Amino acid sequence: MEQQLFDAIKGGRIDEVKELIAADPSLKQARDPNGASAILVAAYNMKSDVVNALIELGAPVDLFEASVLGKVDRIQEILKGNPGRVSEYAPDGFTPVALAAFFGQPAAARALIAAGADVNAAAKNPLKVQALHAAVAGRNLEIVKAILEAGGNPNAQQQAGFRPLHEAGSNANRALAELLIAHGADPTLTGDDGKSAIDLAREKGHAEFADWLATQRPA
Repeated sequence: MEQQLFDAIKGGRIDEVKELIAADPSLKQARDPNGASAILVAAYNMKSDVVNALIELGAPVDLFEASVLGKVDRIQEILKGNPGRVSEYAPDGFTPVALAAFFGQPAAARALIAAGADVNAAAKNPLKVQALHAAVAGRNLEIVKAILEAGGNPNAQQQAGFRPLHEAGSNANRALAELLIAHGADPTLTGDDGKSAIDLAREKGHAEFADWLATQRPA
């Protein structure tokens, strides 16, 4: 029934999720093939109503779920008992701070950083994202700033050599670009395909932004 549960979660079918767990309460502990919990799968699929239903049903909120949901008190409770867990990887390879960053949870990200999270730790999966990549993908400047100030590498590469500034170039996001460049991001650096943030901006039709970006130099 686990596959049925995860199908229902991804489809946002709350009543079915409730029925399945009522019939088999052990499903609250279910993991998908990648090792993600029911709450994480619901969050990854942007099913906030299902997330809330799972919490009400008693699905466990461990460190990774708390990071995604921004539950700072729960994060601090877990880390108080075992501080080393701040460096753990979720079963699907992501760090707690990267999860908080991607899901736009600044308070959770700051709490994890304060607890010693390594913001430059890469995911143990093919994406190889660091916390900064996750924050940039989520376009949350507050979290991007917190990670950079905590020593995040502004030129770090993830899968295919994609750098944080490539995101800003692709979307002509000047505020993000300015923040990254102020902390040392270099707009001329390329990914594995040989393209820089400037190149991506031009490809996407952001000519004016590309021209501006070409004049910038890392701080």
